[in-house]
Amino acid sequence: MSVTVSPPIFAVTPQAMDMTRLAEAAAMVRRGGLVVFPTETVYGVAVHVHDAQAVERLYQLKGRPQDKQLTIHLWEVQQVESVAREVSPLARRVMARFWPGPLTLVLPGRTTSTVGLRLPDHPVARQFLALCQVPVAAPSANRSGDPPPTDATSAIAALGHGVDAVIDSGPTTYRGPSTVLQILGEQARVLREGSISVETLRAHGVPLSCG
Repeated sequence: MSVTVSPPIFAVTPQAMDMTRLAEAAAMVRRGGLVVFPTETVYGVAVHVHDAQAVERLYQLKGRPQDKQLTIHLWEVQQVESVAREVSPLARRVMARFWPGPLTLVLPGRTTSTVGLRLPDHPVARQFLALCQVPVAAPSANRSGDPPPTDATSAIAALGHGVDAVIDSGPTTYRGPSTVLQILGEQARVLREGSISVETLRAHGVPLSCG
């Protein structure tokens, strides 16, 4: 008879920033582990981008289509240059206005045609990502096609049997996914409307193309 082992749960909040627990979770990612962590939108699963075995494990756990790229999560805006081939003036204006925050930017990539980037507005997420010391991708902590989790309990119910640790920081602020905005040169297109509305983007001067 198989026994399901629950992952360790680290309670870490902005008010009680347990650096020892965050460092332990970050070390798991460096070693190829999968760690659930909070952002201001939904809970994600952190994986070392350049660890092929860990990435494959994540895809299998989520039931994620192999052709669906992972979004890189950053802890500071200066990291953009290392993964994006082109950061246009429009992209810089959008980052200055909406980052950190619930906006995923899709830019021309250095190793792929495009790359998705997120700079979360969550102190625990940013500190955890910085401690990882490796490039981290983090899709939502759910089975593909299911609603993304907005608290640790939902993330554990969805993927808890297959991850190495869970950072629990309580319910997310926005209770929904980020907005995904693709920027190529001075052209912008919303790929998914989420926590930032199309109207808000337009109100801040983002020139959105149709379709």
